[in-house]
Amino acid sequence: MSTIPQKIRIISPSGVVRTDYLDGAANLLRSWGWEVSEGDFARASFGRYAGTKEERIQDLQEAICDESLQAVLCSRGGYGLVQIIDEIDFTPLLKHPKLFIGFSDITVLHAALSKLNIPSVHAVMAKQLAEFDAEDDSLWQLKAILNGQFPQYQIAADTLNVFGQASGKLVGGNLAVLMGLMHTPFEPDFQDNILFIEEIAEDAYRIDRMMQQLRLSGVLNKISGLILGHFTDCPEDEEMHLSIKENIIAIASEYQIPICANFPAGHDHPNLPLIMNKEVSLLVNEKGTNIDFS
Repeated sequence: MSTIPQKIRIISPSGVVRTDYLDGAANLLRSWGWEVSEGDFARASFGRYAGTKEERIQDLQEAICDESLQAVLCSRGGYGLVQIIDEIDFTPLLKHPKLFIGFSDITVLHAALSKLNIPSVHAVMAKQLAEFDAEDDSLWQLKAILNGQFPQYQIAADTLNVFGQASGKLVGGNLAVLMGLMHTPFEPDFQDNILFIEEIAEDAYRIDRMMQQLRLSGVLNKISGLILGHFTDCPEDEEMHLSIKENIIAIASEYQIPICANFPAGHDHPNLPLIMNKEVSLLVNEKGTNIDFS
């Protein structure tokens, strides 16, 4: 029995992207059975950005409004979404939701969708779809999500884990990008929700500063659990006396919440997909960590 292919569009709302990554991602998605289209300006270049603000707004808004699409892949992160996010009308997604996929700068989009309780996927983008082995877990888990399956992850125990159990909507993403949204209309609702953070190329003291901001602003007192992803190319600083993750956990542990110290997501491999803005259960014990979206 033939089926109508599901439709996915690739857009570039942030940084300029290599066109061979777009081609490779499209080929893989087609091999999964998806009908792939591109935003008009997905291949555009305007300095560090994938097109002017107006071009990026147009592609993102058209993807939101296109009722035929089931998913939208953001081609890469970089920087730029924060420049345009307040020009976007997300309300069409309330009637015709679709899965937006990406990480890094796409944290801005996850946060905006969080305000409307619309799930999105923190996952690999064009570069990884083009370069990762076709059998890679990061890709297969994304394929499963696109096919409507909710992941359940069993993560090995880590000596830094803090035991406990929690549930709530998953919010967060890249820590520095998230900090840029604090006290704006796009700050996620942290109350009784589970926070996921990851980072790339930040000094240890800068990460401490951001964690202190979460502490001083009351965010850590609101969340029900914490998941730490990759902290890629973040140099350790012996003058901080603690490693980066030890320091984060020392700050957060006083709030008596479960903490998973080593979830494999972020700017490294593997980058397992997480469904943002969806209810998730978190269990951390001596056996390891269970993260269940089902």
